[in-house]
Amino acid sequence: MTEAMILDHAQEAGTDFLIYTGNFCGYCRALKNLLDGRELTYTEFNFDEHPRMRRGIVEVTNHRTVPVVFDLRDGGPMFIGGFDETNRYLKRT
Repeated sequence: MTEAMILDHAQEAGTDFLIYTGNFCGYCRALKNLLDGRELTYTEFNFDEHPRMRRGIVEVTNHRTVPVVFDLRDGGPMFIGGFDETNRYLKRT
């Protein structure tokens, strides 16, 4: 069910990235600044606003912290990780 939810979010997004965030998260703010600085678009779901979503995302990704980042640019959601992984990933692309 959760993989389907991620696929639905990705399909509906129409953006470069799909991100799951939380309130008061410095890494989430840094991620948005990084994406904005590279003029990359993103669709955001905040776990504080959608608390039941978090458990499913963790089950699918094994990533327990926010942000949780998916690249949507090459046709499907590709899980990247959090801020540090995304920062390294974007330096290579």
